[in-house]
Amino acid sequence: MNLSPITEVVAAVLTQPDGRVLLAQRPPGKPYAGYWEFPGGKVEPGESLEAALARELQEELGIVVTQPCRWITRVFEYPHALVRLNFFRVFEWQGAPHPHEGQVFSWQLPDAVEVTPLLPANFPIVKALSLPVVLGISHAESLGVDTFLARLDVALHNGLRLIQLRDKTLPDEARLHLARETVRRARLHGARVLVNGPLDLARAAGADGIHLDSSAAASLTARPDCEWVGVSCHDGAELAQAATLGADFALLSPVLPTLTHPGATTLGWEAFSRLAAASPIPVYGLGGLGREDVALAQSRGAHGVALLRGAWT
Repeated sequence: MNLSPITEVVAAVLTQPDGRVLLAQRPPGKPYAGYWEFPGGKVEPGESLEAALARELQEELGIVVTQPCRWITRVFEYPHALVRLNFFRVFEWQGAPHPHEGQVFSWQLPDAVEVTPLLPANFPIVKALSLPVVLGISHAESLGVDTFLARLDVALHNGLRLIQLRDKTLPDEARLHLARETVRRARLHGARVLVNGPLDLARAAGADGIHLDSSAAASLTARPDCEWVGVSCHDGAELAQAATLGADFALLSPVLPTLTHPGATTLGWEAFSRLAAASPIPVYGLGGLGREDVALAQSRGAHGVALLRGAWT
């Protein structure tokens, strides 16, 4: 067991409206010189994470952060240090980033990073940043398959890029047909589809991966062998299990009261924020949220929102 003290570090994901994020190249004389990373630095004794982020970005980039949003927290062991990386999404700032410490900067799209080499801790971060902010959960059982597929086409045309195919009560043959048709239509728009069900079904449909409910995740000891894995969670223990499996993201619910489960206990934003900030994988808020709540959810630590009915209206 490594008993080295953990070095607290803040890291900023500065994000342009077109989705590009800012990467900085480590200068000569530092460990991993020449490697690319997200701007940030060590937290000083007695300093809050938010204060450290503001200071580092002022010193390193010459900008003033106006709206930092907690995102995820990952612990990474380098040969020279054990670090806890507290990541923030930063969508608004004052001033134009420019090098104050001799670094080289580059704006990059997360799913098409061209600078190399990346600092090892940032590979899962870049993958996570390629996830869109809205996830649609299929609703064909209630809408009817034909109606759902018509609404899917509209949603894809309007920018939906991540779909969880659920609809578990459909007969196997009908569900496979729906999954294949959903994947076919999604491919035309560069969208990803994850099947909530057996890996065999996801593979037969040509999907990008699978989505696990909390009980399915609890029964596993290793990550399923596919490109993308999502997990539905309701508390900290289930989030921890999702991270242990190496899932790429989690849905955390219910955040707020919903029409489908009136009177059910909800997390509320305070508990959601605490759990999301501590999670090493991105967390989508689910339950009582709409597309108009993306910015609010992000301000509370969410990567974005997951929608059932709201994705298809």
